[in-house]
Amino acid sequence: MKTIPVPGKQRMNLFRKKTNNDVYYSSQWRLMYQRLKRHKLARVSLFILSIFYIAALFAQFIAPYDLQSYDSKYVNAPPMKMKFIDAEGQFHLRPFVYELKSGRDPVTFRKMFVDDEKIKYSVRFLVEGESYKFLGLIPTKIHLFGVDQPGRLFMFGTDGMGRDIFSRIILGSQISLSIPLLGVAISFVLGLIIGGISGYFGGWIDSVIQRIIEVIRSFPTLPLWMALSAAIPPRIPVVTMYIYIVIIFAFIGWTELARVARGKFISLKNEEYVLAAKIAGVSPAKIIMKHLIPGFISYLVVATTLAIPSMILGETAMSFLGLGIRSPATSWGVLLQEAQQIDNVALYPWKLIPLGFVIVTVLTFNFLGDGLRDAADPYKK
Repeated sequence: MKTIPVPGKQRMNLFRKKTNNDVYYSSQWRLMYQRLKRHKLARVSLFILSIFYIAALFAQFIAPYDLQSYDSKYVNAPPMKMKFIDAEGQFHLRPFVYELKSGRDPVTFRKMFVDDEKIKYSVRFLVEGESYKFLGLIPTKIHLFGVDQPGRLFMFGTDGMGRDIFSRIILGSQISLSIPLLGVAISFVLGLIIGGISGYFGGWIDSVIQRIIEVIRSFPTLPLWMALSAAIPPRIPVVTMYIYIVIIFAFIGWTELARVARGKFISLKNEEYVLAAKIAGVSPAKIIMKHLIPGFISYLVVATTLAIPSMILGETAMSFLGLGIRSPATSWGVLLQEAQQIDNVALYPWKLIPLGFVIVTVLTFNFLGDGLRDAADPYKK
């Protein structure tokens, strides 16, 4: 049987089709991305986190009310239910809520709210409300949704001062979601620099840095937070308090990342390509930046992602204990302060809704970190 010769270029194309281009011709980041796409839980977590951060970015547009808005008429009001069918059985294309009217429970004499079925307000999109600056730049009064005046819309109910919990959750996410990211970013830089110096040079430098890390990590977390928070002057502006909280978390969080970086530097600094660079006269700074860090940067990204949940819990705990963000600013921890009392939780369970946002955010970051860890593993298919 006669065989037809195949030119070399065509043979290479056939080989590329038979093999996986994404495996043989992709960069390390491309391979991580391909593995991450196959991790369904990580993809779902990334989608949820994207929604949270987009909502935090446009918080003032999404929130129907601002932080200073309150109504003593609706103190501890329950969440309003959006309905399409009214009391008479008539269907409405546009959802609506009934006006809340207060009364007294005939048995316990406790204040309670019931729907006034005679008054209903349609829920509309792009309605006028309280003025604010869109993205901090453009003055406007347009909000994503709301009801016509004099109606009020409380999707998650109100707190003990008549403030909308939904609006405060959305506005509080700007602090609760940004402080951990900034803290981890600063910790990443500090951990990479200090850990890299410790692992690359070794000797007495390594010993001094490791002793400092051990001293910092030996302090119990809560007393250390309290000590650092006590050093913050009272009655300082909210922005200054925000900066101090970020510095506190960065001061505590860099030690773990520094140890990860140190271990990687120790394992890679004696590799042949690093020794060849030293012999060629390449400076230590260039060896670290060009040869060592790219070899394990994916592992540092994973470690950084897994460090974010602990910072979210830390910020929530500090604000919950009154050591972090304080009114008139708000965060998820500040919103949970009212849940400290058992009677508040028993009588007004909707005040625990911010806890659900904390739990979901922490879980999604953990799942995303697990997905990145699997994607960064070169031995995992």
